[in-house]
Amino acid sequence: MQKIDEAVTKPFLKWPGGKRWLAQTIAKFLQPRLQGQYFEPFLGGGAVFFALHPTRATLSDINSDLVNVYRRVRDQPVKVLAHLKRIPVTSKEYYSVRTSNPACKIKQAAQFLYLNRTAFGGIYRLNKEGQFNVPYGGGDRTPTPLWRDNLITSGSKTLQGVALKISDFEPMVDMAVKGDAVYCDPTYTVAHENNGFVRYNERNFSWSDQERLAAAALRAYKRGALVIVSNAYHPSIRKLYSEFTARRFTRKSLVSASADARRTVHEYLLILDPQK
Repeated sequence: MQKIDEAVTKPFLKWPGGKRWLAQTIAKFLQPRLQGQYFEPFLGGGAVFFALHPTRATLSDINSDLVNVYRRVRDQPVKVLAHLKRIPVTSKEYYSVRTSNPACKIKQAAQFLYLNRTAFGGIYRLNKEGQFNVPYGGGDRTPTPLWRDNLITSGSKTLQGVALKISDFEPMVDMAVKGDAVYCDPTYTVAHENNGFVRYNERNFSWSDQERLAAAALRAYKRGALVIVSNAYHPSIRKLYSEFTARRFTRKSLVSASADARRTVHEYLLILDPQK
């Protein structure tokens, strides 16, 4: 059993599809069952990791730019903040940053954080050429909370000792053994690949990938690992993950600009618990 840190670190990235709203629920389920290492192979905003604050963790994502941000925040938070504070928050500067491609890893991380905090809706979206193409957000969208609320500093402390890897999810899930816990939050693709939205990768998370994930999760469970997968509330998902215990959770969609227009969304939490 690992104890959850009472002073929960807030994620420093805004992430569409992220699990801030469900992170405490997942962390409280994981905490008494986690005896070894924690794996999160679809890192994104890392809300569950920050809520759980495990003693040992391997975090990974196929997005190299995203992993670079976490590495720089972990290892060089002061330099990242210094670069970030120097970037003016204006429409002109935003589009200049959006098209720039600095060689320096620290500058890359600072620019990623800047775009994340100033882009419209906090969306991370790439076009077919792999270029970030979200318009300027304006208004109160600013990176100031990253230092005002100590999000970078506290995030850096929580990330100390954590392994951060650029990887496809499957090799990471295949590392999990008895006593470990794996939490997966993939892009929500259902059968016929009709979701049509790239959440953060350069390519869609295909139905074939969904099948690979289900198979890898089952293998990890058979080795004695606890596995939790967040996924779409859809018959094709329930059929694919038929050997998992399924719990349905409901939330309001965060996509609409108007609170009144936000629709109710159902999601699955799919669980393979070797202790049951």
